[in-house]
Amino acid sequence: QVQLVESGGGLVQAGGSLRLSCAASGRTFSIYTMGWFRQAPGKEREFVSAIRNWSGGSTYYADSVKGRFTISGDNAKNTVYLQMNSLKPEDTAVYYCAADQRFARVTTASEYDYWGQGTQVTVSS
Repeated sequence: QVQLVESGGGLVQAGGSLRLSCAASGRTFSIYTMGWFRQAPGKEREFVSAIRNWSGGSTYYADSVKGRFTISGDNAKNTVYLQMNSLKPEDTAVYYCAADQRFARVTTASEYDYWGQGTQVTVSS
């Protein structure tokens, strides 16, 4: 089992920045991919970003956040970060951290094995 706890959400003005953290515990050695997804009210959960092998692997981004968000990992702390810059009102959502143990397709939410409880990000215009 893997437990995930997100933190770092909040209210920020458009153009501002936030850094989300996701701390993993449990069988962290079995994780291939850490991903971030988000879900706005009335919308489906969508892929935001992912990283393979914590800090040494490939990174992936949704087109909507490319160039503004950066994912990184700290293997020693079992923590993944999502640095979000130049935030827009359309980035407002609950952000979820997810872990994959089966080398999933990074953009497919259903292929992740564990999920955090989510953290709210609100960007005001």
